[in-house]
Amino acid sequence: MNHPNKQSISSRSPRSIQALILDMDGVLWRGNEAIGDLRSIFEKIGQIGWKVIFATNNGSRTIQQYVELLASFGVKADLWQVITSATAAVEYLSGKYPHGGSVYIIGEQGITEACSEHGFSQSEIDALAVIVGIDRKLTYDKLRSATLLIRSGVPFIGTNPDKTFPTPQGLVPGAGAILAAIETATSVSPIIVGKPEPTMYRIALQRLNIPARNVLVVGDRPETDIAGAQLIGCHTALVLSGVTDAVQANEWRPTPDFIVKDLESLIELDW
Repeated sequence: MNHPNKQSISSRSPRSIQALILDMDGVLWRGNEAIGDLRSIFEKIGQIGWKVIFATNNGSRTIQQYVELLASFGVKADLWQVITSATAAVEYLSGKYPHGGSVYIIGEQGITEACSEHGFSQSEIDALAVIVGIDRKLTYDKLRSATLLIRSGVPFIGTNPDKTFPTPQGLVPGAGAILAAIETATSVSPIIVGKPEPTMYRIALQRLNIPARNVLVVGDRPETDIAGAQLIGCHTALVLSGVTDAVQANEWRPTPDFIVKDLESLIELDW
């Protein structure tokens, strides 16, 4: 078993990486606290010459808010470089309902604005779908409305299955915890659109215009970040700075290409 402060590099270590797809919660920060000196880390990434996409299951913020948050840590990013589970949700909705319409949303600004920008308005009346993500102002009434709609036959869409997300104080409930409550009340499993489903990674690869075999995905959660990347054919790096410890990391199969303490440890390897 590997010590959590040492990198573990498999025999499949990639040497042809042209871009990174980075998760954010647990990789770049916990809550509002940066994990390492992000300005310095991204200067090194620039020196190596890698392109970067940020892809998070956390759809609570808008794309602009993520760009601003990155900037507050000294990391410059353009809007096209940020993809969230809200991005995946509206792509799914637009494919099913190209003319838009009403949807019932349990979620925060990121998902509500993304839906609005693509012609989907928040309403219980004639709702085409129920969309559920992280909502830190969750109420019983919201759960009740979602339950009644889903039990009436309205499709149940989950932005992501993450049961928790990391904060400086420890792990707190994530979108998956809310999905579990609604699934218990309805006996209906949600359609997941975020990681580990490949939609977000497919969007990222299209924007990068780089083949999956030349892209390294970095995440802290094997069942979503790593599993989705492995499905689409990207190389993978699992960091121990978020929700996964060394024991869990070494038990994951297929084994990630890298298991490292944090993003800084990964960047400091001999590239």
